[in-house]
Formats: sequence, structure tokens, C-alpha cells
Amino acid sequence: MPWQSIIEDALTRTIDRIDFPPAARFSGKVRENFMFDNGAMAIVVTDRVSVFDYGIGTIPFKGQVLNRLAAWWFDKLHEIDVPHHLVATPHPNVSFVKRAAPIPIEVIVRAYLTGTTTTSSWYAYQNHGRRICGIEMPPGMNKNEKFPGLLVTPTTKAVVGHDANISRADILAEGLVGEALYDLAENYALRMFNHASAAAADRGLILVDTKYEMGLTGEGELIVIDEVHTPDSSRYWKADTYQSRLSAGQEPENLDKEFVRRMIVDAGYDVDSSDEPKTYFTDTMRVAAAEKYGLLFEAMTGEAFEPKLSDVGSIERILAEAAKAPR
Repeated sequence: MPWQSIIEDALTRTIDRIDFPPAARFSGKVRENFMFDNGAMAIVVTDRVSVFDYGIGTIPFKGQVLNRLAAWWFDKLHEIDVPHHLVATPHPNVSFVKRAAPIPIEVIVRAYLTGTTTTSSWYAYQNHGRRICGIEMPPGMNKNEKFPGLLVTPTTKAVVGHDANISRADILAEGLVGEALYDLAENYALRMFNHASAAAADRGLILVDTKYEMGLTGEGELIVIDEVHTPDSSRYWKADTYQSRLSAGQEPENLDKEFVRRMIVDAGYDVDSSDEPKTYFTDTMRVAAAEKYGLLFEAMTGEAFEPKLSDVGSIERILAEAAKAPR
């Protein structure tokens, strides 16, 4: 895998922020969203990385992996009749998408008892009487064991601060979304998870859990937005070593952002402290994480990942062309 030297060379050339004044914009943890007067919308997937709801820096080529992998998965959603926002990917870090107003919740689907964050099923199992989002998890389970069935555990979408787990009953009681819309979002989420889980299994991977974001188009259609089944939104384990490592009390071999979380925790970060995790994030970790992202792309798609050095200028030129396109 001849990536290490390329990754090291890219440590100072990551895509962090794009400034493009002619467009209205919204900046997320990883994505820069641009809305143009002609109705077009572009998403730039940066190399930023966020863990425990904190931005901690950048990982070389991370944006390319996320953008290409999300496009790969969005294309597969046509197989299960789930509508989505992707229109085209004109650049490794850029996607053109349909506009949609995000609904104020994320839908999390969980197949295993695991995690390290305060919204994880394992944290709830230990600290909240085995209850998460109004659901009581079975007694006597060990960390990383499979649930008897899938759990749907929504979270709020915090503009600032941390997302929080919320039950279906509270979502409806607070009027965050209506019952029919929530049920459709949950239906989409379960269909996508089952479909992706089968595809991952064919590639020797276990899809452990994932989050989905959805929005309403101007015509009122609910569509999937943001990303699907990427290393940032999903947790993957290697299937061939899962059982042996579980029996030995070891953590499963993972190919996802959890690797970054674990490195930072192992370096001394305490999730219950007031410290910011970015102080623990080293260049060695950035290189290792970049390699993990590339490996997951290859493991999931069966395609070679060829990291391409990019620059802000090439992205801004594409945005300029999108802004000038006819209405």
C-alpha cells in the first residue's frame, strides 16, 4: 500500500475551509454547503474531522474518501427506491445536490451494543439503566454483542453543542416532526440499513450502526441528504475476526472514525472531562487515520483508492461555474 509517503506529503495540504463569497453558505462539522441564486447547490466535503462533537483538525484525503464513498452508496439507494439528493460529483471533494430543508432529527440504526460517546448504546447501557431513546435494552449483554433486533434511536441536531438522544414519543410530543413523516424516515432508515448490511457482509464487513439525515424538498418529498454509510456516519468491523476477538474480550477490528476516537482516548482524553480532544491529535494519528479511510473505501467498494492532491483553487473554480450556470 504505497500511500504513506503521499499522505505525509499531504499533511500540510489538506482541504479545511472554502471561502466563496458569491453564494449563501452553511458550514457543518465536515461539509461546506453552498446555495446559488440559480437554484443550484454544492457540497464541499473537507478533510476536517470531528469526534465527541469537537473539531480536532484534518486528515489527508478524508474528504475524497467520504465524497466518493457516499456517491457509491447513494447510487445503490435506487435499488431499494429510497430517494436522495445527489445529482453529480464533478470533483473528488465536491457534490452537486438537490436542495432540501433538513428535518431536525437524525435517525440512528444500531445492530450492536457498543460505542464510546455519551450518546452511544454502551454508554446508555452502563449509565442510564439499559435505556436509550425510550427503549430498554436486554439484560446481561456484554459490550460489542449483537442486539436481538435492530434499534432505532433518534437524536436531536444541535446547532451548537452536542446532539442528544431522544425518543419517538418525545419527538412527536415536541412537534419536531409529524407522525407520518417520522414513520417514513424510520422506514427509509431500516431499509437502507438492511440493504447496506447485506452489501457489507458480502465484502467481509459488519455494519454495526449508522446515522441518517433527511430533508424535505420544495415539493415536500422526504429525501436522504448529507452522506450515507461512510466511515464518518457508520461503524464497520471486520467480520472474520469479530467472534474470536469478542470471545477474548478484545475490541473488534474496526474501519471507521471510531479508530480516531480510540486513539485519542488511549492518549489520555476523558469523555467526561472539559478538555478538548484536539490537544491529543498528532500527525502520526492523522497519517494512520488516512490509511484507515483508504482501506475502508477499498474494502467496501472493491475499487482502488488513488489519493489525489487537490487545492482550494480547483474547488472554487467548480463553484464559480456552478454559480454562473443557467437557471
